[in-house]
Amino acid sequence: MDTRVFAKTGEPISLLGYGMMRLPTVEKDVAKIDYAAAQALVDRAIEAGINYFDTAYGYHEGNSEVFVGQALSRYPRESFHVATKMPPWYIKSEEDVHTIFETQLKRLQVDYVDFYLLHNVTVQHWETFEKFHVLEFLKEKQKEGKLRHLGFSFHDRPELLRKIVQKHSWDFAQIQLNYLDWEDQNAKEQYEILAEHGIPVIIMEPVRGGALANLPEECVKVLREANPNASTASWAIRFAAQLPGVLTVLSGMTTKEQLEDNIATLSPLVPLSQQEQQAIDKAVEIFRRNGAIPCTACRYCMDCPFGVDIPKVFALYNHYQHSKNAISFEGGYEMLAETGPESCTGCQTCVDKCPQNIAIPDMMQKVVQAYKELASEE
Repeated sequence: MDTRVFAKTGEPISLLGYGMMRLPTVEKDVAKIDYAAAQALVDRAIEAGINYFDTAYGYHEGNSEVFVGQALSRYPRESFHVATKMPPWYIKSEEDVHTIFETQLKRLQVDYVDFYLLHNVTVQHWETFEKFHVLEFLKEKQKEGKLRHLGFSFHDRPELLRKIVQKHSWDFAQIQLNYLDWEDQNAKEQYEILAEHGIPVIIMEPVRGGALANLPEECVKVLREANPNASTASWAIRFAAQLPGVLTVLSGMTTKEQLEDNIATLSPLVPLSQQEQQAIDKAVEIFRRNGAIPCTACRYCMDCPFGVDIPKVFALYNHYQHSKNAISFEGGYEMLAETGPESCTGCQTCVDKCPQNIAIPDMMQKVVQAYKELASEE
């Protein structure tokens, strides 16, 4: 497994990091982690040289940190780096900040967190962090040795990022970056801002929640012609990992196949050739014409007060856009019933929570319209 040196300490960090947001579950219940299957994945990851594990307070409805604590407890503390985050949406007082942090240490079964982040920094969430003096609290915890490195994960415009990097001497930052969002979500500009300030970059969503591993067939054909031996996902992982300012690339690996593919991709990393980059550019052009909704299934928008399963609705629609299988789309739409898009009232509760800045109620109406158009053709 390739590594990058964390300049602050000189420690090697695995170029592939394990994102613990999409662990295998029981009965498709996001709260019920399949401990045996997930532990096997962690064990294999460590065997392959992965030493960076990223979780958060709310992943798997609060159970990810608990699992990570148990899974890593069998290994020497100095052999791994664990990252977790302070969630702004749970903070209603300064006491909440203290309680959340101490709860995380207990869940993770550690005396300190290696990489600690302000979670999902947006204009609104930054206001929360400032109101309750979260940065000041975490700086004190860093002095106490309860967290080693302080950073943030970012989901907003470059203008805010420039403001944030001036506020503190950050040890690292985490941004969403992949070959589609390089232009579409200003990832290129965000990366350049961090590089300009010498801030090591952690990459999240390199495969965009699986969308870049499950491309439309026309896109896959373009990539396969350029490199017939490369998996679809590996193109996205290599695009992110080849950037020199990147410390590690997180991947939320649910299956052994995904894990093994990513390990192979970064053992060692082979940077993209000019021909391969041209193939990616062509695939992006095709993907943009596809009309998919840019949802990564992160589930930050959930729970909907009216019961709509937002990620499931968007996944159904995107599959239809890729496959053009009308029968499958109509059948899946009807099976959603009360959790489907027609239950959306346009209340806007989900909109501020979405890291992708998707106009979710508008997209729900787009899905409804697609269904109605197909139904009218019958």
